[in-house]
Amino acid sequence: MPDLSDYSPWIATAIAAIIAVLVALLVHRVAAMVLLRATQPAPTIHAMVRACQRPTRLLLPVLALQVVWQAASDDMRFILGIRHLNGLVLIVSITWLLISAIDGLAAGIIAQHPADVDDNLQARRIHTQARVLSRSAMLVVAVAGAAMMLMTFPGARQVGASLLASAGVIGIVAGLAAKPVFSNLIAGLQIALAQPIRIDDVLIVQGEWGRVEEITGTYVVLKIWDDRRLIIPLQWFIENPFQNWTRTGSQLLGSVFLNVDFRMPVAPLRAALEKMMPGYPEWDRRFFNVQVTDVTEQTMQLRILCTAQSSSKAFDLRCKIREDMIAYMQKEYPQYLPTMRILNEKDVASGVVQVPPEPEVRPATDRSEAGITAAPSAPDR
Repeated sequence: MPDLSDYSPWIATAIAAIIAVLVALLVHRVAAMVLLRATQPAPTIHAMVRACQRPTRLLLPVLALQVVWQAASDDMRFILGIRHLNGLVLIVSITWLLISAIDGLAAGIIAQHPADVDDNLQARRIHTQARVLSRSAMLVVAVAGAAMMLMTFPGARQVGASLLASAGVIGIVAGLAAKPVFSNLIAGLQIALAQPIRIDDVLIVQGEWGRVEEITGTYVVLKIWDDRRLIIPLQWFIENPFQNWTRTGSQLLGSVFLNVDFRMPVAPLRAALEKMMPGYPEWDRRFFNVQVTDVTEQTMQLRILCTAQSSSKAFDLRCKIREDMIAYMQKEYPQYLPTMRILNEKDVASGVVQVPPEPEVRPATDRSEAGITAAPSAPDR
């Protein structure tokens, strides 16, 4: 039968622990109310204080309990194990607090720079830096917290000493194993500082058109136009070329190509487009034009250039211009739509189709002896 006198010191210690926890919770509640009200004029600090509410609700009681356990006698049963357990919880709560503070700070910075505006280049730059740097910092804090927890165990210290003793081969193996993790971490820092891509950038990656939806510590989520998601490691953007349509701004120059018959006059199309453009809300009133950019064996190609504030507006504007120009040609110039010409030899022989005669080729003569100078030929057009 256990001696009850061994547990008598625990009565006073337990009462002290309960009182310490209640006082810590009361202090947390009062301090949270005061800080939340005091930081309202500063939205970034206010967001960080709100994010730290739950971790501090755990941290303050654990700190109070740590004081109680340290003040207790070393002769009490289980006191060493309880101190160790409380120390582990303390490390977890501090790690949680630091991660929450970093996350709250990043959220406050992002909230101060909304990206739902037309010219959002500065906001997207800040969003990218805040998210990538905060997640990299949170990863470092989490690894440091886990390492501190392991170092509280004597066995882990011995393992660490043995690893240091044989750091040659094991270091090489560990370095090779951790290379993808560290390469992505370094790539994340490069992207945050150099910013080849940003949140909400429009990219062409491996033939896919998409918008950067999320940048994590190890990969990028690219939202494809048909709502698919393309997951790409961060290191890929450092080592491979890709297209960024919004690198220096969200404004884009869109192009529309039309194939028409050779006989189609271009001036009426320019006049019609000039009347259409003010009616498009997607057009940003900067620039538009119509040019003949190519000629094939069957048609000539017209290129229409137009500007818009964003890639989505540019796509919609191109579609509307294409539809309206085709409708205009169908109504006003249907005979000048692309036509396939086939020459039938029987129709030529019967005279149904008139073929222009070939130019007469005359033999060259020496006119210099007669004092006649040939006129210069006209240049090819």
